[in-house]
Amino acid sequence: MLRSLVLALTACLALIPAAVFAAEADKPNVIFIYADDLGYGDLGCFGQKTIQTPNLDQMASDGMKLTSFYAGCTVCRPSRLVLWTGKHLGHQPINDNKPYTMQSSDFTLAELMKQQGYTTGGVGKWAMGTPGSGGEPIYHGFDFWCGYLDQSEAHNYFPTHLWRCEGDKCEKLPLEGNVLMGDKKPENRVAKLDARKTYSHDVMTKEAFDFIRRNQDKPFLLHLHWTLPHANNEGGRVTGNGSEVPNYGQYKDKDWPDVEKGFAQMVTYLDGSVGQLRALLKELDLEEKTLVVFTSDNGPHNEGGHNVNYFNSNGPLKGFKRSVYEGGIREPFVAVWPGKIPAGTESATTFNAYDVLATYAELTGAKDVPKNDGISFLPTMLGKQDSEASERTSYSSFNKWEAARFKEFKGMRSGPNQPLELYDLSVDIGEEHDIAKDNPEMAKKLADFIDNAKLRP
Repeated sequence: MLRSLVLALTACLALIPAAVFAAEADKPNVIFIYADDLGYGDLGCFGQKTIQTPNLDQMASDGMKLTSFYAGCTVCRPSRLVLWTGKHLGHQPINDNKPYTMQSSDFTLAELMKQQGYTTGGVGKWAMGTPGSGGEPIYHGFDFWCGYLDQSEAHNYFPTHLWRCEGDKCEKLPLEGNVLMGDKKPENRVAKLDARKTYSHDVMTKEAFDFIRRNQDKPFLLHLHWTLPHANNEGGRVTGNGSEVPNYGQYKDKDWPDVEKGFAQMVTYLDGSVGQLRALLKELDLEEKTLVVFTSDNGPHNEGGHNVNYFNSNGPLKGFKRSVYEGGIREPFVAVWPGKIPAGTESATTFNAYDVLATYAELTGAKDVPKNDGISFLPTMLGKQDSEASERTSYSSFNKWEAARFKEFKGMRSGPNQPLELYDLSVDIGEEHDIAKDNPEMAKKLADFIDNAKLRP
C-alpha cells in the first residue's frame, strides 16, 4: 500500500515540470525594436526610393504593416514613457523632453511580462533615470539592460563607455579606443575623428544577441532601443557632421554631402542589424516562437547637419520631429510572427505606442492589469477584425500643441482656446486643407476630446 502511494506521488511529481515547461512553451518570445528618429518614409516598404532597407522590406513581406501607427510623442523621453506605461500624454507628467526619472508608481510593460514569467532584457537608450537615481531599468521590470541611461549621452556613437545593468547594479562598460574631444559641452559628447574605434551600436547588438542565446530555452522579452538614425547633435555643431557611422558603406562614392551619406548608412546599418537578428532567430529555431515588432520613437530629425528633405524622410506626411502634424508622430510599423501573422498584409486601423502594454497583456493572458489607455492590436495582427480600435479616439501632444484622431479625421490646435485645425487623412494625408469650417460637428467632437484628455482616468 505504502509502496503504491509513493509510486503514485512520484509519478504525479514527475508530471509537474512537464506541465510547467508546456506552459512556458506556449508563451511566445517578444522582441520589440524601437528605432530613434526614423521617419515614416525612411524604409523601402513605406516608399523610400534611395536608401536601401532590404531586410525590413522582407520583414514586411513576411508579416504585417500597420500604416496608421503613432508614436507616444514627437520627441524622445515622453515617447518612451508612453510606451513603457501604456498611458497617453494626457496622463503623463511630461509631454516634452524635460528631465523625468521613472517612479515606483510607474507600472511598466516589463513588470507586466516579469509577472507572466518572462525574462526581460533591453539594449539602447533608456532615458528614464541616470545611475543612482532609482529610475534605472533594473528597478522597473528589466532583468538586464545595456546601453545609454542618459538620453543626451546617447547622441554620441563613439562614447568612452556604456552602462550594463543586471541584478541590483549598473556598471560602466568601457568602449575601447574612443577618446572625447574635450571635457565640456559640446566637445564631451563628440569623439576625436582619429579616436573612433568602438561603435556603440555594435556593442549593444552583441549584448542583445547574447541575451537571446542565454535565454533561448525560456520565454523572454527583449526591447532593442537602438539609437540609429538619431544624429549626434553636438557632433553636428562641432564637426558639421552628426551622422556618425564606422564607414559610408555602399554610399561612399555617392555625389552627396558626407552628412547625408552618413544618414543613409545609418538607416541601412540599422536594417542590417534587423537582418542579423532574424538570421539568429532562424539559427536557434526561434522564428515561429517569436513575435518581432519594428517601429520608431518619433518622426525624422532635421539635426546634426542632416536635411530631413534630402531623402524625403517623412514621405507624404507634413512635419517632422517636434511637430504633432503626421510627420512628427506617425511611424512605420512592421511585425512578423511566422504561422501567426498572415504574410504580406497591412492594416490602416489607428494604433498607438500606448497600445503596446495592452497587447502584451492579451498576448500573455495577463489579468488584473493596472489602468491604462491602450487597446491590444494583437487581433489586428492575427488578421481579425477589431471594432473597438476602429471606433476609439487617439490623443497626442507636445508642449502646448495637442492632437486627436477619430477614424479618418485628425484635429489639432496650437494651444488652449486656439482654433482647431481639422483634416480628412483619407484624402489629405499631407494635412494641406483645413476643413474645420465645413465640418463643425466633427471639429467640436475632437476639440471636446482634447479639452477632456487630461481629465479621463
